[in-house]
Amino acid sequence: MVSTLSEPAGGVLPSTVKILIAGGFGAGKTTYVGAVSEIEPLTTEERLTEVGVGIDDTSGVDAKTTTTVAMDFGRITITADLVLYLFGTPGQDRFSYLWDELALGAIGAVVLADTRRLADCFPSVDYFERHGTPFIVAVNCFDGAPVYDAEEVRMALDLDPQVPLVLCDARNRKSAKQGLISLVQHVIAAEEPAPVG
Repeated sequence: MVSTLSEPAGGVLPSTVKILIAGGFGAGKTTYVGAVSEIEPLTTEERLTEVGVGIDDTSGVDAKTTTTVAMDFGRITITADLVLYLFGTPGQDRFSYLWDELALGAIGAVVLADTRRLADCFPSVDYFERHGTPFIVAVNCFDGAPVYDAEEVRMALDLDPQVPLVLCDARNRKSAKQGLISLVQHVIAAEEPAPVG
């Protein structure tokens, strides 16, 4: 029997860790959260309508019919006393005012990059750099998307050398989990004191 947060096993609530999944419009954030979440993810997907024409740039993602208007939410239980909460951010600039609230208390972020629209992840990279939030970049390998070497993507995004960059398939649970592992390893390494000497 799985215990719930209202009835924790042994009467102790688990520790929680908050991670953001960010990136541009259509980069695969909702898909990523859904691939790794152990629960049916909470999404705030709405249909794209004529109202968004001229506001939402769908070039390169022409088949996209919905968009996240607030957040996505998923959960992963690591152990009985440790749970990861995943919060997917909205991708369009017009919803960026939500980022500060979503980022509150997050240990780090996975920034999804789409090589068809690489510049769309700049706002996420800039946001986390400005706020000193540890992050990694996960290049979502879409079918038919241009393929670039990881170092070419790193240079195009002007990433600091210490920022990890991984390739992933946001649809694949194992691949998406590897991105989360890379982020947690990066956060731990960033918190370790520098060697003296």
